Amino acid sequence: MSVKSGSETVVVDVDPYATALTATIETFDWQASPNGLATRRQLRALGLRPGGQDPVAQLRCRACRAKPARACTRMAYLYRIDLALPVRPMTLAKEAALDRAMAKRSTCPKCRRRFHFCLPLRTIGSCLECHDGTPADPTSYTAPPAAHDLAA
Repeated sequence: MSVKSGSETVVVDVDPYATALTATIETFDWQASPNGLATRRQLRALGLRPGGQDPVAQLRCRACRAKPARACTRMAYLYRIDLALPVRPMTLAKEAALDRAMAKRSTCPKCRRRFHFCLPLRTIGSCLECHDGTPADPTSYTAPPAAHDLAA
């Protein structure tokens, strides 16, 4: 791209695939980021969150460190630790919502047993015992709530 500045033309190198955010921030190789910057996962381990700040740099993945010319598709954004805020505490409503979501993923729709792991509901649609008869370990699930015939 060329830009006219007065009487001379200045040639500017432009990456047509760069977004506005990635075109302006610095890129570091894996395990080469400076002190004071951390990824979201590292902030969470410190009990912090980005708190609305924009990323100040990006980190290339381990596979791209050996191949500098490779376009990295698994970038991790880096945030300033001194601007990070503490993680918001878990409320009872949030905990109940997360429990309901996990119950949906770990409850078999056919036998109503709640397993201690997520079931393959997208592919199989039920637990293995309901799908093909593979017996489930009795310690890997909790029994469904018993239905009662009481009037009250």
